Amino acid sequence: MLSIVVPFYNEEGNVESLYKKIKVVIQNYASYEMIFVDDGSADQTPVILEAIAKSDPCVKVIQFAKNYGQTAAMMAGIEAASHDIIVSLDGDNQNDPADIPMLLSYLNEGYDVVSGWRVHRKDNRFLRTLPSKIANKIISKVSGVSLHDYGCSLKAYKRDIIKHVRLYGEMHRFIPIYASWFGGKVKEVPVNHYPRTEGTSKYGINRIFKVVLDLIVVKFLQKYINKPIYIMGMFGLICLGFSFLSLLVALYWKFFDHTPLIVTPLPMLSTTLFVLGIMSILLGLLAEVMSRTYYESQDKKPYHIKKIIN
Repeated sequence: MLSIVVPFYNEEGNVESLYKKIKVVIQNYASYEMIFVDDGSADQTPVILEAIAKSDPCVKVIQFAKNYGQTAAMMAGIEAASHDIIVSLDGDNQNDPADIPMLLSYLNEGYDVVSGWRVHRKDNRFLRTLPSKIANKIISKVSGVSLHDYGCSLKAYKRDIIKHVRLYGEMHRFIPIYASWFGGKVKEVPVNHYPRTEGTSKYGINRIFKVVLDLIVVKFLQKYINKPIYIMGMFGLICLGFSFLSLLVALYWKFFDHTPLIVTPLPMLSTTLFVLGIMSILLGLLAEVMSRTYYESQDKKPYHIKKIIN
């Protein structure tokens, strides 16, 4: 019935306590499993996870050969899940497993994705909370799916709505957007959030730029994956327009102002704008499409699993 997915990266001080909290909450369910994904930790996290798996057959452990990032770890856990309901949360002990039954109750009401909202977030206000609020407003505006907290990992999903989703980059936070594309009903509910007491945060200010770039990709996939010629053609026409305009100005100067073409940068500027525009932006978008074709057509994964326990 229930699969709990938790990615860990250098969280040796949080693994055992989080496992015990989850166990207390879900042990009354008829059928459940816990899937712990070690994202290439360099501390004692894999050793602790392996010990837990040996003592509890309901725990599956997936160990990555190296650090691939939270999205890859989340994707591996979701793909390994064997039950119809999947709940994800962070391995830093800041999410509250006691909120899981509340999330499941909304799934029973007919929602396909229930996303947590850390109303009283216990993170650094200027380095984490404020940039997150700004990013959430931008994501909601661009995607059309209005959520207050895309970054909260505490979410519950119906398996059918996410079984075809493929995640890359930092895109695990965008699962509600993908779900809405497939006609899924998304609900956001307030959840508890606690300050970190063990280990250090793995998130830096540079993650904001990664999220923004991933959002551009998501928007492109939403609007242009089946008709890429629209965005590529539009950009090409704009470049051609500026190129033609620059050439007209250069010719005007030559014939009416007697300015030789060799002394004006406009001919070179029009050519450079055209080439640079086409090469940098359109090839970037084409590469996104080609990467997905490469992985999905051959059923390849963007990570390598070193070991699976249970």
